[in-house]
Amino acid sequence: MTNTGSGAMNWMRKLGRALSGEADDREDLSLQLRQAADSGLIDADALRMLEGVLGVAELQVRDIMVPRAQMVVVRRDDPPSKLLPVLVESGHSRFPVMDDDRDDIVGILLAKDVLRVFASGDAEDFDIRECTRPAVVVPESKRVNVLLKEFRRNRNHMAIVIDEYGGVAGLVTIEDAIEQIVGDIDDEFDVDEEHDIRRESEGQYLVRGATPIDSFNEFFGTDLSDEAFDTVAGLVMQKLGRMPRRGEVLQVGELELRVLRVDRRRVEAIKVTAPRDLLPLEERGSSD
Repeated sequence: MTNTGSGAMNWMRKLGRALSGEADDREDLSLQLRQAADSGLIDADALRMLEGVLGVAELQVRDIMVPRAQMVVVRRDDPPSKLLPVLVESGHSRFPVMDDDRDDIVGILLAKDVLRVFASGDAEDFDIRECTRPAVVVPESKRVNVLLKEFRRNRNHMAIVIDEYGGVAGLVTIEDAIEQIVGDIDDEFDVDEEHDIRRESEGQYLVRGATPIDSFNEFFGTDLSDEAFDTVAGLVMQKLGRMPRRGEVLQVGELELRVLRVDRRRVEAIKVTAPRDLLPLEERGSSD
């Protein structure tokens, strides 16, 4: 076996021990991985992923969960007319179902189950109780690497997180756990970091939450002040007075702003609907 092959096997053995909780091995392996990257044995992407695997063993669910205040939930007694807009506007595939008490999560509703009922023409007979699946409950102190193993073994994709008093602290998905290893998983609502504003269709634009207010003003012809906040995300939070939820809408002058993507700390992407179509700045004529 070559030296490179022996080194890889050595890393794998140490990786297994590190994920079992041996701190010394994690530190030693992390150092060896960086040395391997410096030597060109592994590339930068592989290094980031392997370091992500090591980091997962040190994280608890509370570190990656979606906080309770940002959870998009449905009520067990919601009629179809109220339920369907929540599913469509949020863009999620799974929803905690709660009773009157917000700490009483009675199950998980899959969007595909609801859409199947509506597609079959049986919406009038829809009963959310028949579509609700059992909820997996985990403590916020659970290690993320253990959670990920349980997700894979039991084929679950979402768990409700509870605090030490049994109250709902938030929720966590398999995507939240995997992103700790591979980095953020982009979806159709993500905007290229090199372009703060992207035209999607006539009058429809995707805007990064980190877009500076002066750039937003220049593109949309607005005159928003940047004294109280520097970015579009700051504008949204200031208007709402709190951290927004995905799907929430607010009006700013003639513009409609819909929150498309949020994480635990910031607004990442916003959909802006303008009353007229605007070309990218570099494509506009001198008269615009």
